[in-house]
Amino acid sequence: MMNQRKYLIGFGLLLAGSAAVAQDPHFTQFYAAPTHLSPAFAGTTVQSRFALQFRDQWPSIPGAFVSYNLAADQYLSNLNSGIGLLATYDRAGTGGLSSTSIALQYAYEIKLKHKVFLRPALQFGYASRSVDYSKLVFNDQLARGGDVSSYELYDGRKKGYADIGSGLLLFTPKLWFGFAIQHMNHPNESLLDNESAMPSQFNMHGGYRYKMRTPGMVRKDAQSLVFAFNYRAQGKFDQLDIGANFERKPIFAGLWYRGIPIKSYAPGYANNDAIAAVVGFMVGDWRFGYSYDITISKLALNSGGAHEITAIFELADSRKKRSMARRRVVPCAKF
Repeated sequence: MMNQRKYLIGFGLLLAGSAAVAQDPHFTQFYAAPTHLSPAFAGTTVQSRFALQFRDQWPSIPGAFVSYNLAADQYLSNLNSGIGLLATYDRAGTGGLSSTSIALQYAYEIKLKHKVFLRPALQFGYASRSVDYSKLVFNDQLARGGDVSSYELYDGRKKGYADIGSGLLLFTPKLWFGFAIQHMNHPNESLLDNESAMPSQFNMHGGYRYKMRTPGMVRKDAQSLVFAFNYRAQGKFDQLDIGANFERKPIFAGLWYRGIPIKSYAPGYANNDAIAAVVGFMVGDWRFGYSYDITISKLALNSGGAHEITAIFELADSRKKRSMARRRVVPCAKF
């Protein structure tokens, strides 16, 4: 039974490497490192920003998904531009199907009118994929009862490819709306010398910041409700994240839903993925967040949900930067 299970996993991974299409990693706290969402967010702070994300999805399932994301970006006021660096690592499956990518981002900021800005952006990167074939058992090994497989000829093989993306963001002090397209060049990601073009990922996102005014409350204790959504579509699949965060320094908390309940990919399989709770706190120039996804699909009893940890560091404002921030307010969620 165990050999059959390994065989099925191996067969599935081969399909992923040849005929099937891969899906990009996603994060519940998608605004913790917004440049992963779209290159148009590069430099949306007047400070230098560094972000680290870790996600462990479905830990109760062997060989589940583990993702890391590292991002850094900076606003260049003299050039009305933002630049960013993005590095992502994702591992899935018993065979260790892994993907690594690094990208450079550039966004140009256009002031349409007072406190209304438009930011077109481009992203250029390089990615690679690999599988540890030694951890898999294939059909010819089962047939011969041996340890040597013809697929070991592919062991250690990696696939590298260039990757291009773009984005557009419109924001005011209270709301923002944008979209991004990743894998515009449809790179071939096959590990077996076949053609397996990666489908483009379309990403549409937006939100609104509502400042809650309480009589007698001083400015430094201001509190806000931030409503946001993120719709992603790639290949035959799509998904929607929607929810809200409550922010009052030094803490924030939120509740989010992932799915499209009016849509199903097969009879009896509604597109309901998870309910996520987010909590976090701010200490000086640091922000830390934790989220837990409660799986509400048919995997609920076996998946173990998903854990995600984020850490964001922004350099302290100088007097000049604080003055610039008042003229150029980006209302996105601070988690």
